[in-house]
Amino acid sequence: MVSGDGRHFVAKQHAERDRYAGELHAYRAWVTHLTRHAPKLVGRDDATRTLLLTARTGDRADTAAPGSPEEELAHHEAGHVLGKLHRATAMPQGGAAGAALAERFQSWIDRAVHADLIDTAEENLLKHHAAILGNSGMDSAVCHLDYQPRNWLIGDTFGVCDFEHMRHDARVRDFARLEFRRWQAAPHLRTAFFDGYGRPLNDTERRLLESFGAIEAATALVKGHQENDPTLSEHGRTVLSRLT
Repeated sequence: MVSGDGRHFVAKQHAERDRYAGELHAYRAWVTHLTRHAPKLVGRDDATRTLLLTARTGDRADTAAPGSPEEELAHHEAGHVLGKLHRATAMPQGGAAGAALAERFQSWIDRAVHADLIDTAEENLLKHHAAILGNSGMDSAVCHLDYQPRNWLIGDTFGVCDFEHMRHDARVRDFARLEFRRWQAAPHLRTAFFDGYGRPLNDTERRLLESFGAIEAATALVKGHQENDPTLSEHGRTVLSRLT
């Protein structure tokens, strides 16, 4: 939509009240750390769960040709912007509750078992990673939690959108979808991202990322089953096989 003075806006309506409330809170509390890289909240309508946002120009980063300089630059810029958010909201060694993460993870494992999506060996593997998370101290920060090219805009400036999952969480978790959906097939994009982020992962963080991959596998299997989405189910199966 276009206002009388020529400014462009986007109306985003949520089907679920929790997602609406989550994104509204994110815009009020944290998106300000992404100045020049995110839309601005202009208004809202609670009755229809609709947010009015400023429109950003650019193309979705997942439209960049694989292997192109544009794709590599998008990952570099994505790392730079996420680094700004993490540094501004960092809570070293104590903000991320490993026990709470492990408990949430166990609920996904239970759902996978109940739906007969994993065998006993796979269940034990996932429980092993849940135990690792439950006993690990982790740096935390405000995380996007769906940080991947479909939620990035590339153009004159790099942009980020879709903040309904945003919350304080383990900082390393913000890299999991990129690691298991893109970087393993294109490691040069991982390098570009962390060049932008400001530092690579250390050995401890790399091991934790594997355990967050286990969460990625379990949630993809369960959601793929629930939503009858074979692509998502196959992704979960692929990640699980990599972990084994």
